[in-house]
Order: sequence, then C-alpha cells, then structure tokens
Amino acid sequence: MTTAVAVAEAFFSAIETGDLTSVEALYAPDAVVWHNTDGLNQSAAENLRVLKWMIRAIPSRQYRVLRREPLPDGFFQQHVLELQTPSGRYALPACIIVRLRGAQIIRLDEYLDSAHVSAMRATLGL
Repeated sequence: MTTAVAVAEAFFSAIETGDLTSVEALYAPDAVVWHNTDGLNQSAAENLRVLKWMIRAIPSRQYRVLRREPLPDGFFQQHVLELQTPSGRYALPACIIVRLRGAQIIRLDEYLDSAHVSAMRATLGL
C-alpha cells in the first residue's frame, strides 16, 4: 500500500470514528486546509476545531469513496460524506486534493457541493 493511500484511509477512518488525536497526527504543523465554500485558508488547529464541532453535532458520519487516486505528492479523492443528524440524513458530494510531506498532510483543498451545504446549514439552523 502506498503512503498516500495509507494516509487517506487513516485520515477518513479517524474522522468517521471521531478520533481527532489521529487526525491531528496526520497534519503537519504547518498544514493548510482550504474549502471552496468560504475560500479561506485554515490552519490545522482551526480545522480540528471545526471537526470537533462536526463530531459533536453530527454523531454519524461515513465517507462513501467514489474514487481515490494517488498523486506524485499526495492523493485525490471523490466521495460522498453521508451524515445522520438530529434533523435527518444528508449526503454531501465532495472531492479533495491532498498534498503530503512524507506521511503528513501539508495541504488539503476540499470542494463541497455548495447547494448541499446550504440546505444542510439551513436545516441545522447554522
């Protein structure tokens, strides 16, 4: 198994199980996370705060991987994030491009379907 595939599996498994310690270990100290929905760069610490909120607010999370391909310096993944919230089920289509330094994430660019995000935010009152 390549390093990129191992990192991908460990990263998404940790988010599904709510293991933020493992997520944090996969981020390089200078990691940057970007989302198309706000266009802002987040530090690893800022992203971990968002993930902590998501894990508390949305107890059931599963990534249905549609496609994952290693890149020379990371991996690409297309998936559907399936969420079970107190308000109902949501499916968020997304793709990410991850750049690695060794076995740590240095950059993660996440592209979420903004229509699905808006609908979920409205239902959750965000």
